[in-house]
Amino acid sequence: MRKASRERSAEWALEVFDKAPYVTVSMIRSDGSPYGLPLSLVRSDEKNFYFHCADEGEKIDCLRVNPVVSLSAVSRCTPKYEEEKNNFTEYFNSAIAIGRAEFVKDREEKILALRLLCERFLPKYMSHFDEAISRSLDRTTIVRITLSEPPVGKQKP
Repeated sequence: MRKASRERSAEWALEVFDKAPYVTVSMIRSDGSPYGLPLSLVRSDEKNFYFHCADEGEKIDCLRVNPVVSLSAVSRCTPKYEEEKNNFTEYFNSAIAIGRAEFVKDREEKILALRLLCERFLPKYMSHFDEAISRSLDRTTIVRITLSEPPVGKQKP
């Protein structure tokens, strides 16, 4: 008998997003075709995620046309051959969510988002944070993704 994946709580799904090295953000191009890419996201609370980028490019173009996005993350993926069952399988922790992207204009919120990103991905370099902010804040785009429904998590033990 195969072990089915189990649906998990929204809180558990948020932890998957927190542990994933990147989150795939999927959006729609102006011609209606899909566009997805892995991004370094950070979460500020149960509904809001942030990422930073340059102020031009395909993802910016997509989000201006249609701000609805899908998030997908995997924080554990372990392929396995189960000899006793002669079965190939994969154990995983995954999460998905739907949200709406918005460009952050407020200076303090931009700094908060960048601080959260730096604390998550490069915490030992925080002594350089203020200098980097003074040098590049005005040319850095911050996007906030606000979830429109609770995230869904799945796990196959």
